[in-house]
Amino acid sequence: MIRLVFALRRLPELSRAAFQDYWLNRHAPLVASFATDLNILRYVQTHTLDTPMNAAAQAARGNMEPEYDGVAELWWASEKELTDNLQSDAAKAAGAALLEDEKQFIDLPRSPLWFAYEYPQINPSPEDIVARVKSNVLRVFFPLRHLNSLSEESARHYWLTHHGPIVRSHAVTLRRLCYRQVHRANSPLDQGIQAARGTVVESYLGHAEAWIDLGRSPGTGEAKAANAAFIADERNFIDMDRSTIFFGKEHNIIDKR
Repeated sequence: MIRLVFALRRLPELSRAAFQDYWLNRHAPLVASFATDLNILRYVQTHTLDTPMNAAAQAARGNMEPEYDGVAELWWASEKELTDNLQSDAAKAAGAALLEDEKQFIDLPRSPLWFAYEYPQINPSPEDIVARVKSNVLRVFFPLRHLNSLSEESARHYWLTHHGPIVRSHAVTLRRLCYRQVHRANSPLDQGIQAARGTVVESYLGHAEAWIDLGRSPGTGEAKAANAAFIADERNFIDMDRSTIFFGKEHNIIDKR
């Protein structure tokens, strides 16, 4: 499957609460109404939490970008199927209607979006872990850009073949429920969706995502050492000044898997 990742910043006149309310209660039903026209397999909203954990995770890594107000994600069976479907009149009309509504609450130029593919690292079966509201589970979202000293290819290779195994090696210690790397696909479709929204923010190399259960999070010295090892290795390929990390809760709007 191919995934659209849309990191959202709210319009400046909206509070985060007002932004998230409109997004969930006004925009989400609109997206759902076009699910068939757009052939969407899945649609998830991750709402950023107002929690000191965001600042703590960022401070541990240095100067990072401010967290986003949320992330919208949509899945399709394949890039070819999506490309073919977008040529239909129904899909074009649906896309235009959604874009008009996005303008009511999203600061579109400052909200980057791109297509991506996921690479599971610690994955449950079935894939049913959700950071629901009123649960102990949180989703960690870490959109990252690579160091300028590295090529995109070498940064991806390091992330997959070196950093991934380090995270997996500490999975039991930290009781991670799930961890995935989601790499930007460099799809030809990126240019069109970005141009339509006037996007001015550079896309990320991708993002790391993890699900943690606060009720099971260990506070041991071994766990602290594992977190320190993660961050030390992140510095080998991530440009922290141009990346960010935050915690959120998920709302599953469409799921036809």
